[in-house]
Amino acid sequence: MSYFANSLFDIAFPDAPDMRFERSVERDLQGRFAGIDEAGRGPWAGPVVVAAASLDYDNLPEGLNDSKKLTEAKREELFEQILEMADVSVCVQSARTVDRINIREATLQGMRTCARSLSVPVKRFFIDGKDVPHHLPQEGQALIKGDGRCLAISAASIVAKVTRDRLMVKMDRDFPEYGFAKHKGYGTKQHQEALAAHGVTPLHRCSFRPIREMIEAG
Repeated sequence: MSYFANSLFDIAFPDAPDMRFERSVERDLQGRFAGIDEAGRGPWAGPVVVAAASLDYDNLPEGLNDSKKLTEAKREELFEQILEMADVSVCVQSARTVDRINIREATLQGMRTCARSLSVPVKRFFIDGKDVPHHLPQEGQALIKGDGRCLAISAASIVAKVTRDRLMVKMDRDFPEYGFAKHKGYGTKQHQEALAAHGVTPLHRCSFRPIREMIEAG
């Protein structure tokens, strides 16, 4: 279950990440906060990965931004720096979990797990998108396009994206005919052709319509 967070107490973040603004948020909250984001809601195969990150604004990686706006090389560079400089947690939800409880609930469940797994206590969670899961350790606030507005969410988006991409590269070694290292499980033409030629793997999300229809068609 989830709700759309929208209250008089929501903090209005700027349209672009601003370290000074986030420092002021920490001062107002009288404690650290964390950003939460996911990678892999749309693909036909592989896990959805959720990450949470709480930053130390006195020791901050340079160049944090929405992971989709960064090159692969820059994401990899920042990934290592974030792990060194921030408090980070990651939750990987398998394709089977996605099939069992659906992609939205798998993502929200991953957010709860990440929120509870941080080492440093935080006063609030800022979550990319519209949904805030129930039963977080502290109050959560949804932030539309938060990965491009909040540095903590940007850091979480990078960790989630790099973690998932690395997992898909490993999966490519087990199923090289599908091209997972290239398309990361998204429904590209290459992926569609591989499915037509080789069928569905245990990595595929059988509840997703294209995969479900292929299974039903025999």
